[in-house]
Amino acid sequence: MALVLEPPAGYSPDPKTTVGPNTGLLSRPMESEKGFLSWVTTVDHKRLGIMYGIAAMAWFVLGGIEALFIRLQLVVPNNSVLGADTYNQMFTMHATTMVFLVVMPMSAAFFNYFLPLMIGARDVAFPRMNAFSWWAYFFGGLFLYSSYFLGGFPDGGWFGYAPNTSIVNSPGTGIDFWILGLQLLGIGSTVSAVNFIVTVFNMRAPGMTLFRMPVFAWMTFVASFLMLFAMPIITVALFLLMFDRHYGANFFEVSQGGDPVLWQHLFWLFGHPEVYILILPAMGIVSEVLPTFARKPLFGYPVVVFSGIAIGFMGWGVWAHHMFAVGLGTVATAAFGVSTMFIAVPTGVKIFNWVGTIWGGALRFTTAMLFSIGFILTFLIGGLSGVTHSLVASDAQQTDTYYIVAHFHYVLFGGAIMGLFSGIYYWYPKIFGKLLNEKLGQVHWFLMWFGTHLTFGPMHVVGLQGQPRRTYRYDTGMGYDTWNLVETIGGFVIALSLLVFFANVIVAHRDKTQVVPIDPWDAHTIEW
Repeated sequence: MALVLEPPAGYSPDPKTTVGPNTGLLSRPMESEKGFLSWVTTVDHKRLGIMYGIAAMAWFVLGGIEALFIRLQLVVPNNSVLGADTYNQMFTMHATTMVFLVVMPMSAAFFNYFLPLMIGARDVAFPRMNAFSWWAYFFGGLFLYSSYFLGGFPDGGWFGYAPNTSIVNSPGTGIDFWILGLQLLGIGSTVSAVNFIVTVFNMRAPGMTLFRMPVFAWMTFVASFLMLFAMPIITVALFLLMFDRHYGANFFEVSQGGDPVLWQHLFWLFGHPEVYILILPAMGIVSEVLPTFARKPLFGYPVVVFSGIAIGFMGWGVWAHHMFAVGLGTVATAAFGVSTMFIAVPTGVKIFNWVGTIWGGALRFTTAMLFSIGFILTFLIGGLSGVTHSLVASDAQQTDTYYIVAHFHYVLFGGAIMGLFSGIYYWYPKIFGKLLNEKLGQVHWFLMWFGTHLTFGPMHVVGLQGQPRRTYRYDTGMGYDTWNLVETIGGFVIALSLLVFFANVIVAHRDKTQVVPIDPWDAHTIEW
């Protein structure tokens, strides 16, 4: 059955048709009901998507400021910008913010806005649950950050390793805020996952079969299943930690017969699927952007879809490569080493398909296209360094060094964040009716791409030289001085790139004369 959707009033098939106040195309939330209260009480998927995006960008700024404090502390040996406790709080809040308050909700912004459009649905399956998810996220983030005013930030790392986070080793209230804040965020994510899964199963337009869905809709679908099954695991771990801290339980306290390795198993059984929750949406965005600006269909659509499903499935079988230094035994380490090698295969398949899409295309190097290409190159480097972690002997040297920090920043910043910015530039005219300036956008891309390599590339070097992560200072004469200076410069280059982006947004919205075509990129895909 062919997919037939009735066009709205005022629609013209001419791609140069513009959206203005009198066209009758109420495709953007700002053109309908207005006022602050209408936003607070909304259940509209588009408005909720915008609210997710704006809040995530605000926390991105906070997380970035925390990262700059970390880099300022490490710019020279034996520095005293931050004390040891404050430094622990900074890297804990930076990582927690970027994972739970930036990348996940920024992906949710695109999920909310575009999933119904891409499958021909009027809204998500449960609009009020969708609004509940947003408020759980928003207040969960506020609750987490309120710890600063009520006893200090948490200081146990985003991984919260027990028993370092016990009431004896971390007696303040910061860890308690971290536990309850993540519980709130987890509730919002789980409800969203159920909502998106039901939406895909039940709300597709007639003729929109699963294998006619855009790749981004597929990656939303897979990431939602990962959230549905991963979030309860970290929820259980957080409850056990809370009972250890306040109710006399001893799940993780060795002196009382507990086992701290139990926490590691629970956390990383959540934590590694979480990595794919963060990266799959960016992969979906890249799979939408590349065909538009290469003027070619996506190379191997079914293979891209099945490789995304394979990544989601195989992601559950590799968690213990985070624990090779624990002493799991040769059989376990060998098994998880092999599974870590295998999961590189569907990821490599995706890269092959993206290159095949670009190859021979009539390429247009827009900002969105540059961010997608930058995603591929940077994510490839992060993936290659990740493969080295599958070798148990090699991983034993790399564990708890800056080599690990370099790897996951290449994957999650150079990968996920760049992919998300590709989506921002690509769909910004759809969401806000404004085209961002391409020259400023390309300056933003270059500064961010260059700053990423300047910041995280040298971390591979100092990591292999032995610089440990999560330490707030180092001595002179250890060979870390020059590279840490370079890394700090790179961090400020990234910060400069974000200032260019915000300037671009301001310039675009101040231009009241701008008239944007309905489909400015001639993408001719369903969401436009």
